[in-house]
Amino acid sequence: MVVNNRKIKLLIVDDSAFFRTAIADAFTNHPKVAIAGTAKDPYEARDKILALKPDVMTLDIEMPRMSGLEFLKILMPQHPLPVVMVSSLDGAVFDAMRAGAVDFIEKPSATSGEIMASFSREVEEKVLVAAGVDVKAKRAAAAMAARSKLAAVPGISLRAGLIALGASTGGTEATSTILRRLPANIPGMVITQHMPPVFTKMYAQRLDKECAFSVKEAEENDIVKPGHAYIAPGDRHLQIIKRGTDMVIHLWQGEKVNGHCPSVDVMFQSVAKFADRNTVGIILTGMGADGAQGLLEMKEKGAYTIGQDEASCVVYGMPMVAKRMGAVTTQAPLDQIADALMNYLTKRQA
Repeated sequence: MVVNNRKIKLLIVDDSAFFRTAIADAFTNHPKVAIAGTAKDPYEARDKILALKPDVMTLDIEMPRMSGLEFLKILMPQHPLPVVMVSSLDGAVFDAMRAGAVDFIEKPSATSGEIMASFSREVEEKVLVAAGVDVKAKRAAAAMAARSKLAAVPGISLRAGLIALGASTGGTEATSTILRRLPANIPGMVITQHMPPVFTKMYAQRLDKECAFSVKEAEENDIVKPGHAYIAPGDRHLQIIKRGTDMVIHLWQGEKVNGHCPSVDVMFQSVAKFADRNTVGIILTGMGADGAQGLLEMKEKGAYTIGQDEASCVVYGMPMVAKRMGAVTTQAPLDQIADALMNYLTKRQA
């Protein structure tokens, strides 16, 4: 993306000179991105934001004097800016997503050539995506979703069936927004969120504390139970296999599908093999097309499918492709997806 026929201006904020240089090097002679400047802490970053007016920023979480999270909470209400967090293994990254960051990158603990090359590719990809996000509009949509009423807890059983949900960029908060509004007696749920390994376990633990039902990182041979949600580990595909009446989770490491492992399509396509009207597929914000084909296969088997609408997506990619393919039964803004799901589940069992 080029902003008004000029390059995207990137500000790099990190207390590590090594990582400031590593991120800058990722954009050496880049056709779309120029380094506007660097800062070693939030105080320097504040001055450079005002002086340089960057289009996007990378922001370290752990810094002296003020953490990146504290700075983000101050920055976003006053000067909304697309931000990509750069974090070591730290659950604070999910607080940063809630505070308005677009995405995050895992800061590698080792610095071999191969590892740093992979880090550079990820930085480039996520900065380019973030630069295209209308942060003001997305903050307004997120605020509306946060204010929306809780989904009513029905007085009838919802135990039958399966819910499969897939998301990518912007999906950590979108998924959390939906799950926090669902009652304890939901059907079993499986979730694939594009996220680095280990962070998925922390994400599951966070959701488990926030939700009325149990949430965990999926393990091999887990039986999907009502009132439970299972999140695919960040480096393994998740499939559902039927064994008698049980729905059993199978995890495996393999080649990326649609550029991802775990892949939403891998999960949705496994569910499509036994999907019926008791099955629900949900596709949320994310770059690319992962999940669209699998969601179509679920819908063709009778599943009810929901896609997030453009206005409330951080990146309207995956839901857009699914919608154009005819894979979406109902399209809804983020603040209405929980209600759309609950309405379907209660009507289905009425």
